[in-house]
Amino acid sequence: MYNSRILGAGHYVPERIVTNEDLSKMMNTSNEWIVERTGIQERRWYTPGVDTVTNMSAKASRLAMERSKTAPEEIDFIIFATITSDYFLPGNGVLLQRELGLKSIGALDIRNACSGFIYALSVADQFIKTGMYKKILVVGAEIQSSALDKSDEGRSSAVIFADGAGAVILGRAENDHPGILSTHLHSEGAHAEELYCIAPSSSGKVRISQEMIERGDFFLKMNGNAVFKHAVVRFMEVIQEALSHNGVSKEEIDLLVPHQANLRISQYIQQKLQLPDEKVFNNIMYLGNTTAGTIPIALSQAWEQGRLKDGDLVCLAAFGSGFAWASALLRW
Repeated sequence: MYNSRILGAGHYVPERIVTNEDLSKMMNTSNEWIVERTGIQERRWYTPGVDTVTNMSAKASRLAMERSKTAPEEIDFIIFATITSDYFLPGNGVLLQRELGLKSIGALDIRNACSGFIYALSVADQFIKTGMYKKILVVGAEIQSSALDKSDEGRSSAVIFADGAGAVILGRAENDHPGILSTHLHSEGAHAEELYCIAPSSSGKVRISQEMIERGDFFLKMNGNAVFKHAVVRFMEVIQEALSHNGVSKEEIDLLVPHQANLRISQYIQQKLQLPDEKVFNNIMYLGNTTAGTIPIALSQAWEQGRLKDGDLVCLAAFGSGFAWASALLRW
């Protein structure tokens, strides 16, 4: 059995900045309304014809490879977390493999939305632990802004979601480095329709129809109150599960990196855990919620800012559509 370790992280976000003032011109909202409920001041949205899930993830991947000193030929496998693949099929993993010019390695797509990156990291961890692969490219990337209802009816979700990509290189740990200590995965499909996008669907007579468009089936739908209510409970549970499993206390955490769902959720969790500001990483204020991209983007930025050092105890946690939630505890 081998331990796996994050060797390097990279990220990319689109150049287009969308402020709360910009959104107030599209729908009945205001900077005060958005900040009070979400903590978000601005976010990045893609530019059609310029940004794609594939090319954003390629830029993030190249940066992760550079920082980890990983040559393209060293990558054995790709695990790609996204719910907004460039094509309905195939998945984005093979598109990234082509974009990076990698050899004919395997590529696996994970569709667990907000918790997708931790699910992907957990799968990669198992592959490395068993010795099947030595280095795996793990990616979380989304273009959500094209699936948002930017009318008054859809404002509760339209002000939150954004676009971006993050990537890490997961490899074998050396010199008895513990690396990833454990991962913990959960789901509760009874609440699937509290945060979902119904179309395109393979279960209807056709996958795309004028009626679907008129009903707004292609827009993301979210029951914000239900998501918040469940998130604050599940976040705490899965973080405590990781700590208890490894026999460590919350005081030993050097950095908590939560999925950037809503700043108010992160602040609630921080308060419950009694963690100081320097032990919690948030970037939703200026990047919004990039779904599967939030955690790898945050890891990349935290490293850039000097907030991740060798040996730090890092806790990752996520909750979202599915409902699905997950955590990972690791030594950086």
